[in-house]
Amino acid sequence: MKSKSIKQIAEKMRHLDFCMMVTTDGRGTHFSRPMSNNGDVEYDGNSWFYTYEQSDKVQQIRTSPSVSLSFQTADMLFIHLYGYAKIIKQKSILLEHWQESLKRWFPEGIDTPGIVMLKVQAKKIEFWHKEDEGEWRV
Repeated sequence: MKSKSIKQIAEKMRHLDFCMMVTTDGRGTHFSRPMSNNGDVEYDGNSWFYTYEQSDKVQQIRTSPSVSLSFQTADMLFIHLYGYAKIIKQKSILLEHWQESLKRWFPEGIDTPGIVMLKVQAKKIEFWHKEDEGEWRV
């Protein structure tokens, strides 16, 4: 697979929003669920997701911080990202990524009780897009 720069990967990811996030619990069982980066796609190797601290995914990340993200588009772009998740509680970081459309799930904004962010720092990204493919690694 051809090596690509993070800038080349970011261009592929520019309009991606939804992905499937895979976490693992303490027994090695994998769990997958859809997640949205809320249009926060100025990609630099980090993906950001809002969630609630008491969610299963947060508990699983506390046990095993390695995660996978999988993206797909209608025009046959597939991206698989492997990395490590951190649980972020700092209000300044939550505010930096906040968008008003999130009030649907977090009615009190960044002051919603239990709101946290997951920061997924990529270690390896692979993509396949029609005849093109490539990867980036830290």
